[in-house]
Amino acid sequence: MTNPDQSATAFTAADLAERFGLRLQGDGAIRVEGVAPLARAGAQELAFLSNPRLRAQLLDSGAGVAIVRPADAEGLGARTLLLADDPYVAYAKVAALFEPRRPLVAGIHPSAVVDATAQVDPEAEIGPQCYIGPRTRIAAGCVIGPGCVIGEDCVLDRDCVLVARVTLDRRVRLGARVQIQPGAVLGAEGFGMANEGGRWIKVPQLGGVVCGDDVEIGANTTIDRGTLDDTVLEHGVRLDNLIQIAHNVHIGAHTAMAGCVGIAGSTRIGSRCLIAGKVGISGHLEICDNVLVHAMSMVAASITEPGEYSSGMPAMATREWRRNAARIRQLDTLARRVGALEKGRE
Repeated sequence: MTNPDQSATAFTAADLAERFGLRLQGDGAIRVEGVAPLARAGAQELAFLSNPRLRAQLLDSGAGVAIVRPADAEGLGARTLLLADDPYVAYAKVAALFEPRRPLVAGIHPSAVVDATAQVDPEAEIGPQCYIGPRTRIAAGCVIGPGCVIGEDCVLDRDCVLVARVTLDRRVRLGARVQIQPGAVLGAEGFGMANEGGRWIKVPQLGGVVCGDDVEIGANTTIDRGTLDDTVLEHGVRLDNLIQIAHNVHIGAHTAMAGCVGIAGSTRIGSRCLIAGKVGISGHLEICDNVLVHAMSMVAASITEPGEYSSGMPAMATREWRRNAARIRQLDTLARRVGALEKGRE
C-alpha cells in the first residue's frame, strides 16, 4: 500500500527497468508511486509474483506494474511487466526507493550527555537522552536515536544507525552502515564462570564485539563481548529479533539468522549460512559455509559439509504425539530384540 509519505516519489516503469537492469514488457511510461500486495495494488502501484501458485491473484490484481519471472510472463494480457530472474530480490530493491527516510539532523541534542574524551563528528546526529562514554568515537553520518547508551572505547564507522534505546556496553566496534534496532545490547558481559568447590567465580570478559560493514541487528538481540578475543560478526551479517550470541562467537559474512536463535560461546559459523527460528547451537562447535539449519533444530555437533540440517519434530495431533512418544520410550527395548533376532539368524 502506498505510504502517504511516498506521494512526492514516483518513477516510470522504464525508469525502474533501467535503474535495476530489468527487462520491460508493456507501457514504459506508466507511473509507479508506491508498492503493494497483489490483492490490494492499484493502478499507480507495483506488485510482484515470486510464487507461481499465486498467479491467479496477479490476473485479478489492479497493479499497474508487476515484477515476474520471464517464465511467468505469458498470458498476462496487456499488463506492464518487469522481468527478473528473482522477483523478490528485484521487488526489495524497488521498494527501497519508497521507504520514507527522515533526513539526518547533525548535532548533539541538548539533553544528551557526551563524555569530554569522546569524539563525535559534527556531521553525526546524537538524539535526546543519549549517553556517549569515554574515548568513544562516532563518525560522520551516524544517527544515534533517542535513549541510546554507548559506553567506553566504542567506535562507530560512517552512516551507522542506532534506532532507539540501543546499548553498546563497552569495546564495541561497528563497521560502516551498521543498523541496530531498538532494545539491542552489544558488548555486555559474557556468561563466563569457573567453579571452585561448588561456588561460581566470575571470569572477566576482557574482549569486545566487532561488526563488519552492512551488518543489521534486530530488536532486543544481545551480543556478548568476548572473554579475551572479540565476538565477531563479519560483513553483511543479518540478525533478526530476540537472538542471543554468546561470548567469542564468530559469524561469517552474509550469514542470516531468524528470531530466537541461541548460540553458545566460542562457536564459529561460516559464511552464507541460514539459521532458522529457535535453533539452538551448542558451544565450541564449527559450522562450515553454506549451511541451512531448519527451525527448532538443536545443533550439538560440528557441521562440516554444506547442506540442509533438521532435528525439530513438527506439530501433530496430541493423540498421535502421545502414541509416538510412547514408542520412542520403547526404542531401546525394540532395538535389543531386533539385534537378538538378527543374531539368532546367523
